Amino acid sequence: MRKPQTQQGFSDVAEGASIDPADVARFSAQAAEWWDAKGPFAPLHKFNPARLTFIRRSLAEHFGRHTKARAAFEGLSLIDIGCGGGLIAEPMRRMGFQVTAVDASSENIGTARAHAAEQGLDIAYRAATVEQVEAEAAGPFDVVLVLEIIEHVADPEAFLRACSRLVAPGGIMIVATLNRTLKSLALGKFAAEYVLRWVPAGTHDWRQFLKPQEIRDMLEGEPFTITGPFGLKYNPLSGRWSEGAEAEINYMMLAARD
Repeated sequence: MRKPQTQQGFSDVAEGASIDPADVARFSAQAAEWWDAKGPFAPLHKFNPARLTFIRRSLAEHFGRHTKARAAFEGLSLIDIGCGGGLIAEPMRRMGFQVTAVDASSENIGTARAHAAEQGLDIAYRAATVEQVEAEAAGPFDVVLVLEIIEHVADPEAFLRACSRLVAPGGIMIVATLNRTLKSLALGKFAAEYVLRWVPAGTHDWRQFLKPQEIRDMLEGEPFTITGPFGLKYNPLSGRWSEGAEAEINYMMLAARD
């Protein structure tokens, strides 16, 4: 598969129709705290092991790789869209992927670059939108990650279709988001923001949560085989996340390009 032109220059100023300025500003204000496991992004640090396990296994099955091999995905390219401070990009690089990671917030990218440098990881970070990546012909990529970002963009369908066009033939896209159900309204929104204080109030707009069928509908007509949803659940007793059959709150979808 064709490798991405990861060194092609972006302006490092994110522009595009997918940007929701209020959400970009909200995450930018917290950029310095991405790697504080007890700070505002503590829920993501707890969430990360479960979603990494799912991602690693799903990609190993798709590409026929062994998950326990060192740098198991060497030779494959990956882009993390809406990468934040790099909580997913860094482990993906350690797994062997050639990683490009973009975010609309230049503050997030600054934090991500600094942390990756401290870890000795060569990740191509850019302050950019998916529209800019597509316009600059920086792909295609074997793997496109769209994790917990689609519920924060201005036009989810246009955004997702743009992401899908970055997937190389034979590649795969993973979408993770929150389901728009009464349970997610109660737990994913009100409890998480106002009771448990996992995330700052106003982080999510429940009306922007997406049902799995809506993800399928957005990709209708595109050359993908879509599977899922695959649920993720939280155990309040252990404080850990794990995979589960229930997808009423958090879930993932796989879209394999034909």
